[in-house]
Amino acid sequence: MQRAYELMVIIDGDLEDTAARAWIKSVTDSITAAGGSVHGKPDWWGRRQYAYPINKKEYGYYLVLNLFAAGGALDELERSFRIADDIVRHKLIRLPDAEAERRGMSGAAA
Repeated sequence: MQRAYELMVIIDGDLEDTAARAWIKSVTDSITAAGGSVHGKPDWWGRRQYAYPINKKEYGYYLVLNLFAAGGALDELERSFRIADDIVRHKLIRLPDAEAERRGMSGAAA
C-alpha cells in the first residue's frame, strides 16, 4: 500500500548552487528507484540561514518533497542520507490521512 510522506533534506551550504541543485534529481531518482513517486514539483527553498549553527556552519540548502511510497521502501534512501557528506539533516514523516487529503494526495494513494 502506498502511503503519503513529506521529505525535507538540508544540503551543505558550502556547496555551489548547481551542485546543491543536482541533489534534487538524485533524491527524486532514488525515490523512483525504491518504488515510490514524487507528488507535484520538488519545493526548492534555496540557501537559508540555520536557526543555530550545525557542524560550525551557518547556511544550508533546503529541499522539500511530497511523495508516495510503500512502508519501509525508503529505508535505504534514509541510510544513504546518513552517510552522505553533503546532507546535513533529513526528515521523513508519514503524513496523516487528513493532511494528505488537504494537500490533494489522497487520490493517488489508493
